[in-house]
Amino acid sequence: MNEPDVVKALAALAQETRLKLFRLLVVAGKAGLTPSSMSETLDVPTTALSFHLKELHFAGLVTSERDGRYVIYRAELARMNALLAFLTAECCQGEGCAELEVPACLDC
Repeated sequence: MNEPDVVKALAALAQETRLKLFRLLVVAGKAGLTPSSMSETLDVPTTALSFHLKELHFAGLVTSERDGRYVIYRAELARMNALLAFLTAECCQGEGCAELEVPACLDC
């Protein structure tokens, strides 16, 4: 992951609704969620949700897939792991930081 991509991802997550939305999708894992279920869970109007999903998609943090008449959104876990790896690269000047280790979210 390069710096412009990291900035784009962090900018997308630097908004309360989008952060909650991304975390909700991370919890959902491979199953993903429909916009209506996300709207209900977060109590966010679907029109606002669409805007936030677009921003997360633009940053490469979510994907969408049509399943019949539904659209399923999923967190892009590989991108999330790449972001975490970029942020923690060369942590503690290369020394081991056991207390700071964050396990990567494997493709659940």
